[in-house]
Amino acid sequence: MTCKFNFLTRKTGYRVAAVFLSALFCLLFILSREAWARTPKNTGDYGVFIGSDSEDVEKISGFSTVVIDAWQLSADDVKALHDKGCKVYSYINVGSIENWRSYYKDYSHLSIGKYENWEDEEWINVADKSWQEFMTGTVAKKIAENGADGYFVDNADVYYNFPTDEIYNGLVTIMTGLRSYGKPVLINGGNDFVSRLIEEKNSALITGVNQETVFTKIKNYKKDRFARQKKAETKFYQEYLESCKNAGLQVYLLEYTRNKGLAVKIRKYCAENGFQYFIADSLKLEWSEKVLN
Repeated sequence: MTCKFNFLTRKTGYRVAAVFLSALFCLLFILSREAWARTPKNTGDYGVFIGSDSEDVEKISGFSTVVIDAWQLSADDVKALHDKGCKVYSYINVGSIENWRSYYKDYSHLSIGKYENWEDEEWINVADKSWQEFMTGTVAKKIAENGADGYFVDNADVYYNFPTDEIYNGLVTIMTGLRSYGKPVLINGGNDFVSRLIEEKNSALITGVNQETVFTKIKNYKKDRFARQKKAETKFYQEYLESCKNAGLQVYLLEYTRNKGLAVKIRKYCAENGFQYFIADSLKLEWSEKVLN
């Protein structure tokens, strides 16, 4: 009887323990979901929707700063965002040329190399005066006339791929032209170019930087597959962004992930450093309500 009693006692104890652990797991799961609900995938301050069209613009809400392509969109689209209280940066691609742009045939002869992972793009010779004048006198002008508040400058990384003084000075000329409109200039990527600006004490030429993939990595460009960034790369970018901050530049992050834990890490890092960020779940950067969940 004693043995039977001990066996039943142990069996009952196991059941109680199992129930307790199960309840504890459920409680932790609920708490984690609630914590995530209080930790949105973005701050609600900054949204990057370069791939959005006019219909998407009508749906965008909850952001104080957004990035769209005001060259492709209209003054009415920009006004619609202004009416929602949004500051509008416009995408402007100064360092490469896409084959679907209306001006591709006019400037494709200035191509200087293929663009890895983006089949519809080619690096362009920013040292060419006709390109500089087109970017600053035509594209930037139309963007300004459409009411955009600032420029989100892409592909200054052309200097990383073609690190010559001619390319560097070509970018400086373009940035100078953009600043002539009296609007802020945000450099997307282009850390080699920006680092040289800082080193030469010329960082006042721009107002801020947007750095992609500090904590995340793009594994497959066609299938929107993402992963954690390598620790060495994250450390490199963090040191770079610290130098930008010390130079008085505004800092923004653009990350790609569906990993909630990683999103929380990004949010914490940005909160500690006074940076803004946006986390996308697609490289298309179209408006999606998912980014608010």
